[in-house]
Amino acid sequence: MILLIGMTVLALVLGATVPLRWGVLGFAACALVVFAVSTGIGIASGFEGTSIEESLLLFGGSFSGYAGFKMLIAYRAFALPALALGAVMVFRLTRSGAGNAS
Repeated sequence: MILLIGMTVLALVLGATVPLRWGVLGFAACALVVFAVSTGIGIASGFEGTSIEESLLLFGGSFSGYAGFKMLIAYRAFALPALALGAVMVFRLTRSGAGNAS
């Protein structure tokens, strides 16, 4: 839960600081950064609090299998940070008038 809150706060900060001229590419880059940080923290924390060496034993010594498992968990928990990032970006774009097609 703490990781989810931290990633949501990171998404809000990135959404508030990314230059608006980057547009969709800036949004995609921020989403990639949030996902990569979430996955990295998940991989470094081990499986259910165990060390990485013990975690790799559960996955037959395959780091790619372990990393894929952690990416799947990060992907499932990514909805709230992505929603926060999108909401901030849309709010900023509508306030600046960049989204108006006049």
